[in-house]
Amino acid sequence: MTKPLNRHLAALPTTIFTVMSELARKHGAINLGQGFPDTEGPHDMVQAAADALLDNRNQYAPLTGLPALRQAVARSNARFQGLAINPDSEVIVTSGATEALAASLMALIEPGDEVVLIEPLYDTYLPMVRQLGGVPRMVRLEHPGWTLPRQALAEAFSDRTKAILLNTPMNPTGKVFSQDELDFIASLVKQHDVYAVCDEVYEHLTFNTPHVSLMALPDMRDRCVRIGSAGKSFSLTGWKVGYITAPTPLAEVIAKAHQNLVFATAPNLQRAVAYGLDKDESYFADLAADMARKRDILSDGLRSVGLDVLPCHGSYFVMADITPLANGLDDMAFARLLTEKAGVTTIPASAFYEASNGTPPTHLLRFAFCKQESVLRDAVGRIAAWRNRG
Repeated sequence: MTKPLNRHLAALPTTIFTVMSELARKHGAINLGQGFPDTEGPHDMVQAAADALLDNRNQYAPLTGLPALRQAVARSNARFQGLAINPDSEVIVTSGATEALAASLMALIEPGDEVVLIEPLYDTYLPMVRQLGGVPRMVRLEHPGWTLPRQALAEAFSDRTKAILLNTPMNPTGKVFSQDELDFIASLVKQHDVYAVCDEVYEHLTFNTPHVSLMALPDMRDRCVRIGSAGKSFSLTGWKVGYITAPTPLAEVIAKAHQNLVFATAPNLQRAVAYGLDKDESYFADLAADMARKRDILSDGLRSVGLDVLPCHGSYFVMADITPLANGLDDMAFARLLTEKAGVTTIPASAFYEASNGTPPTHLLRFAFCKQESVLRDAVGRIAAWRNRG
């Protein structure tokens, strides 16, 4: 017998995104499951990346990123969050935000350290924490309003806590944490002398209020790691360019983790992202307005077919309560039914919860609205036609 493989990785099931996307292909369904736009990002950025391939600068980029991109990240921090960042010592360019998360957690967690996580949550958070020997402490938002349970959050912190992982704007709920909620979280971080890893990849996709970074709050700059994503900010998810902003002592350790993961990211893409981050503020406002319009098209459409739509103030996603149409089916069974019979694929929300933290809700689906308006209307029409046939 051969020796066993890594038990944490071997025990992971096939990701729900793979399962549902394969089901969508099999049935020719509109895929509103995976969160990627179905249109290209800005042409001028794509052209900048193409041009950069042809100017004989295609060898390794510096470990922490090209100076041009690190400087652009620093300018973006100043412009949108009022943060004065040293691009030479406080910015690290990564191969996507997922790698940024991994490197940041590697720099912070040692076996036995506790990490506070907020459910529902992006599906890589838990495996990353556990693979590093961290102990997750789960706090569950209360739906339908996605209220933060403050007592439960406070009780999740202890002298064993090393960090909290905060995602705002939030995938999968579309929640944007309020100023009051951020102040409360910051008070716990300071009280327990811990760090905050801030997943802010949807920072430019808020619809009702501007995004506020936890790092920008008083006395929080030296406790926070801030993660951004060119893929989300420029609808270029395949480029996998992310960036970390962190205080110098922490950034130095994160850079060592990054060195052992990928070392460097494609230089032509870095140069194009640097160009993009310096775009006029009207670009970012138009991006958010376009996504808000698509949110409304899908949300109004889902309500028209009988689903209850939960609040969404940012990101690519909206959650809907399937109870009125599901006839007692749980989210997984109803998601399969929608794919097979209506030709529309979603993600069952229970996939974003940890069963050991209590029974997940089984009456919610996540819909991605980062698609062409015609696709969203077609999806709603398909659900309506299926409902009417039934």
